[in-house]
Amino acid sequence: MQPFDLTTVFVTFFAVFGPPKVLLSFARVARTRSEAELRRLAWVSSLIAAVIGVVMAYTADLVTTFFHVTDQSLQLAGGVIFFVYSLTLVLGMHLGGGTDDSVGHTAGRLAEGLRELMLPYVASPLAVTAVLVGALTKDSWGWRTTMAGAYAAVAAIDCLCVLLLTRVLKNTHQTSLEVLSRLLGLILAAVGVELFLGGLHALGVHLAPAAH
Repeated sequence: MQPFDLTTVFVTFFAVFGPPKVLLSFARVARTRSEAELRRLAWVSSLIAAVIGVVMAYTADLVTTFFHVTDQSLQLAGGVIFFVYSLTLVLGMHLGGGTDDSVGHTAGRLAEGLRELMLPYVASPLAVTAVLVGALTKDSWGWRTTMAGAYAAVAAIDCLCVLLLTRVLKNTHQTSLEVLSRLLGLILAAVGVELFLGGLHALGVHLAPAAH
């Protein structure tokens, strides 16, 4: 894998779990929640997402050593998981949720929302893969701090965008969400395939170029 710099790291994180992806996830959750509930959910989920990213950045070497996994296996697994998730978007299937919307307790509503956001945002497989693989490119605490800071910064930007666009998300039509979901799914599927191919390339599997 090519060595990263701060700009590359930030752009990578912005692409895999930045506002274009996160806003769509929150718009779907916003259909059954008040603006106050959505803002609370934005704060809590963004904080948890940032903590996960920071922890992964500082413990990447420990995690991969403990589970006996390599950079290549991370790329392959992350690519497969993200492709499957993207495929559900394209087909109109939505992972998460499925709980009773009649739950009125604030903590219950918050937990339900977090479950719906778990795969696409809170514990995004491609984002976690990116931070683990990126953190392993350089063996220094300074670099890990850079990775953690960039991840937390993108999570903060996501939270700010949700807070500023809460009313817009609440009023987004279901048809618009479905169209945007399928378009995003197609793009994310391609990203997942690229990640998987990158893992194959790192293992020494070179695919023949297309004939002209």
